[in-house]
Order: sequence, then C-alpha cells, then structure tokens
Amino acid sequence: MTTKRTMTLNLTEAEMTALEELCEKKDLSKTAVLRQALRLYQMVDSRIERGDKLFFEDDAKKAKAEVMVL
Repeated sequence: MTTKRTMTLNLTEAEMTALEELCEKKDLSKTAVLRQALRLYQMVDSRIERGDKLFFEDDAKKAKAEVMVL
C-alpha cells in the first residue's frame, strides 16, 4: 500500500479559480487535478531533458507552434 503524505498549498485567487474551473469542467477533485498536472509535468520535463520538443498543432489552420518550457 502506498503511503500518502499531506501538504499545504498556497494559491493566489487566480490560481485557485483556475483550479476550481478545471475541477468543475473535468468533474474531478482538486487533488485529482493536481495529481494529473504533476504527472503531465513530469512527462514533459523528462522528454525535454532527453531532447524532445513539445508542439501544439492546429489542424484547421495547418499551424504548428513549439512550446518553450522553462
């Protein structure tokens, strides 16, 4: 069984609003949204570290934009 740990997270009003909107849209808890965000960030970070690039592609406009991650 995985041990779970608790933390306190301080967010600005805008950040909390964004989190609450995502929770409502995805029908997920704040914890679930933050866990998904962490897994996504880990995956993106790992791929960028090995030299991969991240793009957003708009099929309708036939446009592609590289995402720069700090």
